[in-house]
Amino acid sequence: MPDITQLETELTAAVAKAGDEAALEAVRVAALGKNGSISALLKTLGAMTPDERKQQGPAINGLKDRISAAIAARRDELAAAALNARLSSETVDVTLPARDAPAELGRIHPISQVIDELTAIFADMGFAVAEGPDIETDDYNFTKLNFPEGHPARDMHDTFYFPPGPDGKRKLLRTHTSPVQVRTMLSQKPPIRVIIPGRTYRSDSDQTHTPMFHQVEGLVIDKSSHLGHLKWILEEFCKAFFEVNHVKMRFRPSFFPFTEPSLEVDIQCKRDKNEVRFGEGDDWMEILGCGMVHPNVLRNCGLDPDTVQGFAWGMGIDRIAMLKYGMPDLRPFFEADVRWLNHYGFRPLDFPTLAGGLSA
Repeated sequence: MPDITQLETELTAAVAKAGDEAALEAVRVAALGKNGSISALLKTLGAMTPDERKQQGPAINGLKDRISAAIAARRDELAAAALNARLSSETVDVTLPARDAPAELGRIHPISQVIDELTAIFADMGFAVAEGPDIETDDYNFTKLNFPEGHPARDMHDTFYFPPGPDGKRKLLRTHTSPVQVRTMLSQKPPIRVIIPGRTYRSDSDQTHTPMFHQVEGLVIDKSSHLGHLKWILEEFCKAFFEVNHVKMRFRPSFFPFTEPSLEVDIQCKRDKNEVRFGEGDDWMEILGCGMVHPNVLRNCGLDPDTVQGFAWGMGIDRIAMLKYGMPDLRPFFEADVRWLNHYGFRPLDFPTLAGGLSA
């Protein structure tokens, strides 16, 4: 029979030497498995005499218990070592600053912010928001707005046209939001009081022009509207939007096919070190066009110019955003640069309100 003491010494050394779970399992199988060395000793007990079994039984079973305990202890040591190694590799430096919440990281694009500001201002004056499709017919975009045949605005170098349809007519990307004025007058009866923010398209691209840009137009149609009302609305808008107490305005005669008379509006400003301030100074800046709705436009929309009249105005949303928030170039508006958006964008939960300040 093998020397139990020597076998215990060998197995104990093998258990201590096992460097991982797989090696330890191999030692266990070699000692306590079906064909293991200790299992072989236990099988010999059946062939012994009662006196030999009385002497060897406790010794062999004691060896089995001690080796089992040594294996279990070594397994716990290996598990603890593995856990410590994992914890060391997955440590978190709790001294680092906490990450900002998604609501803090996101930014509202200045165009979206300015549209919300416009909506808040004109809603306070009782205006609704009207919308229409970006793809328009020549009739709505030009003809019903009193653009004569051969007008330069109809040329290919200004307007994006689609290929002719089955009827031979070509649709186009609207060059202004005025077709929504036509749609509104065709679908609603006066009194009408709406603003129309939206995308528009023209074949132009430089520091202050892009092929796609944003406009907002306003339309008022009723029986007694006049230029005095228009001037008051525009003055109140400029004071609210640029957040100044007073603003001087200058109305200059101009020409637009869809208004008569037509006016361009300048507002008082001060230019100082590449900064423009409104409501002060001795300089002037043109910001929008306006006028009384042309009688031909009213007739084209099924309204009687002898019964109702109205006025309209329009301005570039991108341009007034640049003026208010000091953006020198229009092109980054459409480049999706996160760095630019982080600098000029607005926090998602900062909704513009007249009471709290539009850009607070």
